[in-house]
Amino acid sequence: MHGPPTSIHSRREMRTAIVALTVLAAPMSAQASDWVFDSAHTSAQFAVKHMMVSTVRGAFSKITGSAHLDDTDITKSSVEAVIPVDSVDTREAKRDGHLKSPDFFDAAKFPTMTFKSTSVSPGTGGHLLVAGILTLHGVSKPVVLDTEITPELKTLGGKSSRGISATTRISRKDFGLVWNHALETGGVAVGDEVTIQIDAELQKP
Repeated sequence: MHGPPTSIHSRREMRTAIVALTVLAAPMSAQASDWVFDSAHTSAQFAVKHMMVSTVRGAFSKITGSAHLDDTDITKSSVEAVIPVDSVDTREAKRDGHLKSPDFFDAAKFPTMTFKSTSVSPGTGGHLLVAGILTLHGVSKPVVLDTEITPELKTLGGKSSRGISATTRISRKDFGLVWNHALETGGVAVGDEVTIQIDAELQKP
């Protein structure tokens, strides 16, 4: 024998339960969430031509920052970072001292460089274009970062983690970093274009 037909009320309750389960089962990464930089696993690297023939590379550490990520509408996401200029490291103490001097970063007068996003839009290949204001050496200029963000993962300690990798190129002269030395054979000692890459590990606050 068949049981009594399901009532309209019962069917409505069933549909409500299914919707509720679907919402609960949605992945965490599909929601808007706030993150902070893990300074121990975050760095900013730069590269610039030296003597017109080689490339000098360096890095900054002790970076702090935060991000608001909305995977359902990425344009509502935002990020900002603070980089201590005094942390510059090119593996050459004399050169690092020169970079911190008034000839370049003038770390005593301008101790940090900052980036604050103004918009986020889809790029190509799953990347994002993060536009914002970079402030360096007391000068603020718009830049665009070609950015990749990893999905949310659980670390060995059970904490939630995500990663950001972003690159851009700037003219150091645009930020008032104009020191140079002319070479006898032509050209200059330090190139103008600087490539910057930021690799940040994010954690839930």
